[in-house]
Amino acid sequence: MRFESGNDALMSEINVTPFVDVMLVLLIIFMVTAPMMVQGVDVELPTATAGPLPSDEDHLMISVDKDRTVYLNNQEVSVAFLAEKLGAILENINSDAVYLKADKQVPYGVVVHVMSQIKKAGVKSLGMITLPDDADAS
Repeated sequence: MRFESGNDALMSEINVTPFVDVMLVLLIIFMVTAPMMVQGVDVELPTATAGPLPSDEDHLMISVDKDRTVYLNNQEVSVAFLAEKLGAILENINSDAVYLKADKQVPYGVVVHVMSQIKKAGVKSLGMITLPDDADAS
């Protein structure tokens, strides 16, 4: 007893369900990761072959020591009033370049908070002062 169906032809349709599943997973991955790609802080890092920095009289210098104390041109200032004082100084000088010097023991979040206060003051050019790699080893 043999059961035969009248249709011995191969199935000619492609099952697209797995393809759609993979595409939906990829879509979800891209939707989740896309907002993370635009977050960040624009920082122009100095190169090792750069010339000497201008003197402190030419530009404003903001320093953060290891105790998280902030100095504006060697005068202690509260982080809460940094934007206000920096904005007042920038109105009276012809340069809007500021240099930031932070101790390597200062947490990253503190430096970012100081940078946000500098930006709030209207600074358009922020330079980060670092030591060359060979000076760090000594």
